[in-house]
Amino acid sequence: CLITGAASGIGAATACLLAAQGAKKLILVDFDEEKLADFAFSLPCERQLIVGDVTDEHLWHDADLTGLTHAVVNAGIGAGGAIADLPLAEWRRVLSINLDGAFLTLQAAMRAMSSRGGAIVMTASAAGLKAEPGIAAYAASKAAVIQLARVAAKEGAAAAIRVNSIAPGGVETPIWRGIPAIAEMIEKEGEDAVFKSMASIATPLGRYAKPEEIAAQIAFLLSDSCGFVTGACFVSDGGYTL
Repeated sequence: CLITGAASGIGAATACLLAAQGAKKLILVDFDEEKLADFAFSLPCERQLIVGDVTDEHLWHDADLTGLTHAVVNAGIGAGGAIADLPLAEWRRVLSINLDGAFLTLQAAMRAMSSRGGAIVMTASAAGLKAEPGIAAYAASKAAVIQLARVAAKEGAAAAIRVNSIAPGGVETPIWRGIPAIAEMIEKEGEDAVFKSMASIATPLGRYAKPEEIAAQIAFLLSDSCGFVTGACFVSDGGYTL
């Protein structure tokens, strides 16, 4: 299984779960070499590490994905900013990582699976389904990931490649530190307090998800139990989009 954004958050939780469930080999991708190597060392299966930027075409051209049967297209960043104030460079930065990187990862995975089939899950977000002020670039990138997965599902069906997306609401991961205002709050109040406060405002269940919860749902979508499911978007948001 290929996992991008594998050194932390949902990616790391998914890697741990798949390894525990008996994955033969994990191909782990992240730009943070030190964190990726430290994390991968703890996994009880064969590991192949790819260090680099998921938006780099050469990274994927050179990647050895021999035998690939599963993929988790997960690398992404958080960002904020009102449309009227958002610099084009920031818009492009977010779209590049969250959408261009997802496209290149998906393309490489589908090519590697073309002769044997497989299953792919793309990490989108509830932000791609529900409009909120101040997250235009992030929301647009995640809405695009949902539709990209749907198109890929149609294109991949003839080769027995299933493609689904998952749209989490709030999850307790480091991605929140990519939003300056929230990062400042975390520094002052601590993660637990900030997550609790934000969840109480907009999530009916009153909490954010743990990365391990989302990992379990990704593993389910990858599994044979979901063998007849493709092109779906699994919403896991504690009721946020209601």
